[in-house]
Amino acid sequence: MSAVGIEGREGATSTATPDGPVLELEGIGKRFGLIEAISEVSLGVGREFFALLGPSGSGKTTMLRVIAGLETPNRGRILIQGRDVTRLAPYARDIGMVFQDFLLFPHRTVAENAIFPLRMQGRSRAEQDERLRWVLALLRLRGLEDRYPHQLSGGQKQRVALARGLIARPALLLLDEPLANLDRELRREMEVEVRRYQQELGIPFVYVTHNQEEALTMSDRIAVMHEGRMEQVGPKLELYHRPATRFVAAFLGAPNRLEARVVGRQGATARLDWQGEPLLAATPGGIEEGDQIELFLKPERIAIAAEGHGPEPRPANALAGRLRDVIFKGPYVDCLVALAGGRELLVSAPPETPGLERGAPVTIGWPIDAAACFPAEAP
Repeated sequence: MSAVGIEGREGATSTATPDGPVLELEGIGKRFGLIEAISEVSLGVGREFFALLGPSGSGKTTMLRVIAGLETPNRGRILIQGRDVTRLAPYARDIGMVFQDFLLFPHRTVAENAIFPLRMQGRSRAEQDERLRWVLALLRLRGLEDRYPHQLSGGQKQRVALARGLIARPALLLLDEPLANLDRELRREMEVEVRRYQQELGIPFVYVTHNQEEALTMSDRIAVMHEGRMEQVGPKLELYHRPATRFVAAFLGAPNRLEARVVGRQGATARLDWQGEPLLAATPGGIEEGDQIELFLKPERIAIAAEGHGPEPRPANALAGRLRDVIFKGPYVDCLVALAGGRELLVSAPPETPGLERGAPVTIGWPIDAAACFPAEAP
């Protein structure tokens, strides 16, 4: 619904602009007794696919429920298209919702499930029919109108749930782990479809997930949540390659972790000692000689070569090891490399890389800027 359509509702005003954020959170806090579930979250979401990503207990689902009106914040404001909806009921917020368990009415047909929000809003039969035709075409559900949920596949059920969330053409669609119950292949198919729907409709999708692959596949921007706070918000590639906090570095991309001591600096480059091996890394300000730091290094940033099979890696950092295992993943292989002192690193490589056999001596290496570095946590 447009901002013009919102104006005129009782107590409603709109300051939204076409290029401004559709959803704004201003200092949102939410407590459950003594537990701080959300702490001072401020955020703007435009006409984009936006993911709330984090582990269980990070506050992402509570954040979505607060935006939806299913929970009331203890402090802060929620604005949708410039309108303060903080104290409004969910049905008055101009939002659509899609849940993990679909929540389809088992004794209603596809058509009846899809148009249910319009009936609740008292829309005319003509408008219900027009919107139903539109949403069935959008979600490739034509011909299934008279089927019941038990007659549908998992993907079809998911599209019906999306149809119900979109049929009122909301200003904002909220999705709470909607693909979690689908099998892997269907989930991959639906990741592409759901992203396409957002691009075609041009409305914000706010998508809650703990699945990094989903967030990185579908979203334009990601907010990583941890203990009720936004650790980092930004374009997905920025978060993946340039994490701003230790938690984001450790959480995204299944990185390896090494702890080393700073033995010298030259500008932004630090000379490190790791178990007697010299390493180089780009480190943030405030790191001084003698400090302990942690390096987070993603498997795909590490080069690997088996002894006697082609040139060894010649980047700034190189370590010798032995290949403990090779795990075939289709387009790549995961190599588990045992280093001195029993430390093991995971390295991703093309499956055609020669000499990658269990027990083979290997050399691994990475450039100076490959690792994200942060001060080591106090023991």
